[in-house]
Amino acid sequence: MQVITKKIVCTFLSARPQDSHKGMFGTVAVIGGASGMVGAAILSGRAALKLGAGCVHLGLLAEDAPSVDLQQPELMVHGSQFALQIPKLDVVAIGCGLSHNLDAQKTLHDALKLETTLVLDADALNIIALRPDLRSMLATRKSASVITPHPGEAARLLGVSPDEIQSSRQASAEELAQRLNCSVVLKGAVSLCVTQNGKTWKNNTGNPGMSGPGMGDVLSGMIASFIAQRMTPDQAILLAVHLHGAAGDELAKQQAEIGMTASEVTEWSRWILNQWIINL
Repeated sequence: MQVITKKIVCTFLSARPQDSHKGMFGTVAVIGGASGMVGAAILSGRAALKLGAGCVHLGLLAEDAPSVDLQQPELMVHGSQFALQIPKLDVVAIGCGLSHNLDAQKTLHDALKLETTLVLDADALNIIALRPDLRSMLATRKSASVITPHPGEAARLLGVSPDEIQSSRQASAEELAQRLNCSVVLKGAVSLCVTQNGKTWKNNTGNPGMSGPGMGDVLSGMIASFIAQRMTPDQAILLAVHLHGAAGDELAKQQAEIGMTASEVTEWSRWILNQWIINL
């Protein structure tokens, strides 16, 4: 197992050309945000935007969803089905605050049929664990897929207990990648990434302060953003996981480990990414 390092992930980066425009940096759709959980999708969408995606659409399931993110009006807000039909999507991140109801299940079914890269997290994984037909759709997709389970979600996908996942993290992550034909981020104190070639990587950045709500939503948005910017899914997961943890470590250095928020991790991730690119 190889360790993800700053030196490795910086090889995926390059400075932007002087004649840059938003069309060069891809289009992301973030699908989720059912009633009571709109914030999860917003956190993911903001992360995708602030880590460099050219256009970010939010497809929200909640009937009372806002029509605009007043703190981040650059995000384009729609209903979930409309967002899935946006032309020339580079990547769809689905699951953050999605819920398990029939509308959520139909939305996930429609997303799995798309010929675009998918990043699946949270409730998307819980639905797939319950629906063998959707598991089969995921496993047979021709386009790339990334899943980002925490141990509980991984346990549901494999039909075992979370303790079994934790006692055999590498084997569990590799089994998920093989069964579901996808790249895997098994989140935890030492997150593991399994790439499309079957190689397993471990990440040593991050700290206990990152156990707060919304951290996984931000990570999903970061992965989607890097894929939209023409990284491979494997490059995107390695960079996002390492950078996400590095941002948390910088916050901990500011004596902010207790009460650290996912929104702060997004801001610090953007700052660190820019520093890495300046110093290439």
